[in-house]
Amino acid sequence: MRRAGAGRTRGRARPVRLVDDPVLRTRCEPVTAFDENLGALVDDMMATMAGAGGVGLAANQVGVLWRVFVYSCPDGSGTRRSGHVINPVLTVDDPHRTVDDVPEGCLSLPEVHGRLARPAHAVVTGRDRHGAPVTVDGTGLLARCLVHEVDHLDGVLYFDHLSRLARARLLRSYASTGRS
Repeated sequence: MRRAGAGRTRGRARPVRLVDDPVLRTRCEPVTAFDENLGALVDDMMATMAGAGGVGLAANQVGVLWRVFVYSCPDGSGTRRSGHVINPVLTVDDPHRTVDDVPEGCLSLPEVHGRLARPAHAVVTGRDRHGAPVTVDGTGLLARCLVHEVDHLDGVLYFDHLSRLARARLLRSYASTGRS
């Protein structure tokens, strides 16, 4: 997912894996070591997301098969929320209430967007980089981001949820960008 005006963070930006990379279709493994390697990954992912103008990034998008994602986007009230979640568990309490009016994108499929209904409220529980419990309760774009990033960690890309016709159009549009 993308946003304009990304800011500076510590860490180093890593290359973002693109849609044809098989790592994006691989289910990520739970994190078991909450150490400096995990902290460095979180910092690098925040730098990567900021540098790419994203609102969320999953570890497999930078080639690491750990259940980790970072986010920085507004919630339904417009308040910017930023952070990371290790080993997230997603809860969606009302899957029929949706935020249909926001086109969805992905840093692994740049320059194209698809309309996708997503829950207007989502909660993710997990751990922070030190192993402490964390809960992210999101509405609006943040809810969309939480669902999108957990999908990534399961090897699912957002366009997998589109109809066959919409998915084909989106992938043709991406191919026409010359990036594929």
